[in-house]
Amino acid sequence: MIRLGLLDFDTSHAVEFTKRLNHVDIAESQWVQGAKVVIGCPGESKLSPERIPGYTAQMKKYEVPLVDKPEDMIGKVDGMLIEAVDGSVHWERAKPFLEAGIPCYVDKPFACSVEDAKKMVELSEKKKLPIFSSSSLRYATEVVDYLADAKHGKVLGAYTFGPASTHERNPGLFHYGIHAVEILYALMGPGCERVTCSHTKDADVATGTWKDGRVATIRGNRAGGSAFGFTAFAEKGSFSSPVGTGVIYRELLKRVVEMFQTGKAPVAASTMIEIVAFIEAANRSGANHGSVETVKG
Repeated sequence: MIRLGLLDFDTSHAVEFTKRLNHVDIAESQWVQGAKVVIGCPGESKLSPERIPGYTAQMKKYEVPLVDKPEDMIGKVDGMLIEAVDGSVHWERAKPFLEAGIPCYVDKPFACSVEDAKKMVELSEKKKLPIFSSSSLRYATEVVDYLADAKHGKVLGAYTFGPASTHERNPGLFHYGIHAVEILYALMGPGCERVTCSHTKDADVATGTWKDGRVATIRGNRAGGSAFGFTAFAEKGSFSSPVGTGVIYRELLKRVVEMFQTGKAPVAASTMIEIVAFIEAANRSGANHGSVETVKG
């Protein structure tokens, strides 16, 4: 059984992941095998500090031992779940654990700058550790099933959409738009070279051009509903689907546990960095009247 530490309780993921890994307070169909949260640290938050007391109480209810300082978990765990909803602190949160030789899953967004993303990857590579970050929407059933069905042929382009509320600490699409961006990258794969984005108070619409000439668009909505969905344009026709959220945490956690077991992340580090670079470029474009911006990964 892999022993996991969990840092920062300012997100529902702290509780929801613990339910599934520790098999408490949730249907057996949602259980994930192979790892258990054995210790946690509530941490601190500049983004949503009001969430910490309630989630701390729930973690105590689930009998997870808690410590006051993150470093107090070192020596007691085989892997870490870095859960701060604030992507701008992920580098400082992950650094002590990576330096101590502990592999990390870093929740979305991986980072809010390419600089921070590269620092985490470089340190993990120096220490020969896996590091993994992903939105749970990458592993939504509809997305996974579509990609597994070879009858569609190669994806030539895509359109994804989802809610995209914003917060100054997770600028632009880093906050909630990251989910629709991850679906886009699941469908398209890496290789985006440039992005243009239209930004209004109600939406961000970012279009990327890949180095092989393929084009794909993500729409992040701040008005008119909160559904996720995608359309893929493939060699053998187009396909549209809503994207459900019923099993996304379970499916993500299966990949997280597998990463800790095998030492191999399911998403390449270069792709994780590129996703951050894509959002950085989209944010620059949206702030500059839709200018064409280079993806600087």
